[in-house]
Amino acid sequence: MHQEIQLTDEPAGHMLHNSQVFSKDGKWIVYDTRNHDTQIARTGTIEMVHVDTKETRVLYRTEKQTAYGPGVGAATFSPAADRVLFIHGIRNADASRPYGVTRRTGVAIDVNRPGHPYFMDARDIQSPFTDGALRGGTHAHHWSSDGQWISFTYNDYVIEELAKTDPSVQDLRTVGVMVPGRVEVAGDETMENHSGACFAVVVAQVTENPRWGSDEIDKAFDECWIGTGGYRRADGHHQRRAIAFQGNVRDGQGRAVTEIFVVDLPEDLTQAVPGERLAGSVSNRPAVPLGVVQRRITRTERGVEGPRHWLRTTPDGSLILYLAKDAVGIVQLFGVSPGGGCPVQLTANPFSVQGPFNLSPDGRWVAYAADNSVFATGETSRLTAKFPDGSGPVGAPNWSPDGMSIANNRYVGEGRGRFLQIFLLRW
Repeated sequence: MHQEIQLTDEPAGHMLHNSQVFSKDGKWIVYDTRNHDTQIARTGTIEMVHVDTKETRVLYRTEKQTAYGPGVGAATFSPAADRVLFIHGIRNADASRPYGVTRRTGVAIDVNRPGHPYFMDARDIQSPFTDGALRGGTHAHHWSSDGQWISFTYNDYVIEELAKTDPSVQDLRTVGVMVPGRVEVAGDETMENHSGACFAVVVAQVTENPRWGSDEIDKAFDECWIGTGGYRRADGHHQRRAIAFQGNVRDGQGRAVTEIFVVDLPEDLTQAVPGERLAGSVSNRPAVPLGVVQRRITRTERGVEGPRHWLRTTPDGSLILYLAKDAVGIVQLFGVSPGGGCPVQLTANPFSVQGPFNLSPDGRWVAYAADNSVFATGETSRLTAKFPDGSGPVGAPNWSPDGMSIANNRYVGEGRGRFLQIFLLRW
């Protein structure tokens, strides 16, 4: 067991994102004020708490917050700067235009300038669309280890609207990346469009009707960067930028199965495949840039299974970690090389992993929730007491940059006084 310190106790939610919640010096933890993960639409505040003094600071509050939006959440710290990035709903949200998966974007705050947001990805939903801007909702943002590139999952507003009259098309969740490079978009009084500090593109190829038994997918989601600086390919070459993600294929009987995919990324994401547009059109979703290579990594009978989680990799990029059921139906940690091959089972617990997980910065340990406790493996170790049902760890344990602390969420209190609080485990 390790010392557990309660950092927050205010009668409000304090929700941690699934990764990157510590400042680069490890002194602050960022969070949003949700009390449940379904409440982004009605949540208007991003805050941070100091790990030693327990001081809390407000970094950002929305204007004209209602139950319909705009809403904020899923806050992360840059690993390289004193900057926080989070989901922000479209600013004109109301009962007729509520917060939704296609109506959100990434907004950043510099810690030394609280209350001064700037948009990271540009948004343009009016044809002709702008290359480098997207047309919908970016969310669950993750910084690359150098803090320069940002990955995210994405849903497209233009295709969502088209699907209301054309059943042959669907808004399909996919994965995108933004890189430094300002994109200008003409704004208007509706606040639907805005410029951004980054050039944003989608990088995973999805299709409405995947062929049975093929590598085609109709959903790409819950991604991660591979390694702190990429990985070594099977041909011996170093791939500097790559993302692993979960993709839904159809097996030989037409059943949906979630498998692991990798996209190798070129250094330049601003070039389009000849005849296609990065910005898309009124009838087509944005195109994947020239030089992106998508590969299926796993070929299993049952695929990824268990609670929602984001993939993670070892620092050297040699292993992608995910959850799946073992031979007796218990959710365990597994790993597979980004080059493919046979997956390896990493845990053999008599109980299932209960949520998302994270690797320590040195890659030696994986922290996760199971049996109403926080665990770490290498050699499986219970780090906290076993809590009663409903009081155990919630979400993903987050490692500090030095690997000497873990932040996690637990509910404290009963009834209307039951709130999500932040706890710190220290070595």
